[in-house]
Amino acid sequence: MTRADKVRGVRSRPGARTPGGFYGWHVTAFAAVVLVATGPGQTVGVSTFVDPMIADLGVDRATISTAYLVGTLTGALVLPRIGRLVDHFGARRCMLVIGAAFGAVLVAMSLIGGLLGLLLGFMGIRSLGQGALGLTATTVAAHWFDRHRGRALGLVSAVGSAGIALVPLAAELLISTQGWRVAWVVLGLLVWLIVLPVAGWGIRDDPAQLSQLPDGDRPERDSPTPPRWGMTRRQAFAHPYFWVLTAGVAVSGLLTTAVAFHQFSILGERGLSSAAAAANFLPQTVAGLLATLLVGHLIDRVDVRVVVALSMGLHSAALVGLTFVSPGWSAVAFGVTIGAASAAIRITEAAAVPACFGLLHLGAIRGFVASVGVGSTAFGPLLFALGHDLTGSYRVVVLLCALMPLAVAAAGVVLHPPAPVSAKTDQPQH
Repeated sequence: MTRADKVRGVRSRPGARTPGGFYGWHVTAFAAVVLVATGPGQTVGVSTFVDPMIADLGVDRATISTAYLVGTLTGALVLPRIGRLVDHFGARRCMLVIGAAFGAVLVAMSLIGGLLGLLLGFMGIRSLGQGALGLTATTVAAHWFDRHRGRALGLVSAVGSAGIALVPLAAELLISTQGWRVAWVVLGLLVWLIVLPVAGWGIRDDPAQLSQLPDGDRPERDSPTPPRWGMTRRQAFAHPYFWVLTAGVAVSGLLTTAVAFHQFSILGERGLSSAAAAANFLPQTVAGLLATLLVGHLIDRVDVRVVVALSMGLHSAALVGLTFVSPGWSAVAFGVTIGAASAAIRITEAAAVPACFGLLHLGAIRGFVASVGVGSTAFGPLLFALGHDLTGSYRVVVLLCALMPLAVAAAGVVLHPPAPVSAKTDQPQH
C-alpha cells in the first residue's frame, strides 16, 4: 500500500478529522495541554508532597531524597525505549497508554506505606510524567511543522510551563484541605480527564493522516505526498553536533536543578531572606516563558549555533552573577538570566533535533536526549552539596560549574550542524 493509499484510508475512516483549515495549530494547543498534565511528575509538583509525606511515613529527608534520585535515574533509562515506541506506534497511541499509566501511578501514590512504595512510586511518576508524556507532547507537535517548528514548539513549551507552575498551588490547596493521599488521587483523576480525551480525539500523528502538509502548505497538483526523511539514532550519534545539543540539555538540567534545589540556601548565603529566595522563582518563571516564545521565533530564522551559544552564555552569566547577588535588583537579574537560559536550551533542542536529523526516527533520537537530560538533574543537587561541604560556601563550585556551559558554547560555534531538512523534498539541503 502506498502512502497515498494510506492517506485515503485515513480520510475514509468514520470519525477521522478532515478540517477545512490546517490542523497543526490544533495539535500545538493539544500538546500544550498534555504538557501541563505532566506537572504532578515534575520536581515542582512532587516537592509540595515531600514534607507531608516525611511527617506521615516516618522517613527522613535523606531517605526520600535518595528514593527520588533513584526514581529519576530509572525514568531517564526508559526514555530511549519510549522514543522508539513513539516512532513505531505513533505519538497518539503512546500518549493514550502513557496517560492511562501515569494517572494510575498517581492514584497508587496515595497507598504508599513505606520506602519500597516511595521508590516504586517515584520511578513511575518520573518515567511516565516528567519523561514519557512530555516527550510525546513535544514530538507530535514537531511533526506538523517545518518552517514554523520553533514557533509552534515555543508555544507548546510556554503554555505548558505556565500550567505546570500552577500545579504546586493546586496540590498545596488539596493537601491542606484533604491531605496528601487524597491530593494524589485527585491529580491522577485529572490526568485521566485531560490526557485521555485529548489523545483519543484531538491528537493526530502527522499531517499526512489528514492529507495535509507541514506548515499548512498546499500540495502541488497531482504531486505525491513526500516520504518522511530522517537519520537513524546511530547516524545521529555519529554526528558531532548531536552531542553538542545533548550536552547543552545535560549541562542545563544539571545546573538549573542544582540551583533550584539549593536556592534558599544559596541566596541565603548572599543575604536574602527565605521569602525573597522564594519570590525569586517568579522572575525565573516569567523570563522562561518570554524566552521560550522569543527563542522559538528566533530559531526558525537564524543559525542554530547562534542560539546554542546564546543559551549557554546565559547559563554562565547567571552562575557568575549568582556569586555577586545581594538583596534587591541583582537578585532579580539573576532570576531573569537563569530562567531565560534554561528555557532557551530546551526549546532549541526540541526544534533543532528534527530540523537537523529529520523526523523518521525522531522519537528514538529525542528519547535519548531526554534520557540524558533527565539523568543529569539527579546529580546537580549532590554536586553543589559536596562543593558546599568541602569549602564552606557555594562560591567555588558555582564558579567552576560556570565553565561547563562555556565549553558547550565553544563546541557549538566551532562545530557545524547537519544541513537542514526540507519538508517538501525531505532531503538534506546543500
